[in-house]
Amino acid sequence: MNIETALKEAMTITGAVGVALVDYDSGMSLGSIGGGDWLNLEVAAAGNTEVVRAKQRVISALNLNDEIEDILITLHRQYHLIRLLSGGKRGNALFLYLVLDRERANLALARHSLRAIEADLTV
Repeated sequence: MNIETALKEAMTITGAVGVALVDYDSGMSLGSIGGGDWLNLEVAAAGNTEVVRAKQRVISALNLNDEIEDILITLHRQYHLIRLLSGGKRGNALFLYLVLDRERANLALARHSLRAIEADLTV
């Protein structure tokens, strides 16, 4: 599926508030849907590139020889889920960023859905 279709699919996840596909080398969003007045997805996407970069530096410093699958940030009213896209045909500098309403979302199902979207995404 293409970027637009993948983002629309992610918005069907129960509790989804907004989603973006982000290049964490540049901090730029390749596409986004949702958000609204209280959630600027462009700012959030750029800010979360720093989260990804910091965690990758720690993994490297610890010589863990492993890769990040996803990062979860838990707020009182929201879940922020960062799903790094695996390497290969898509490169390894992209992540899906999904914001969920915590009261309506099922975190396990959201993670499963993002994994399936990632598998079908072509960039």
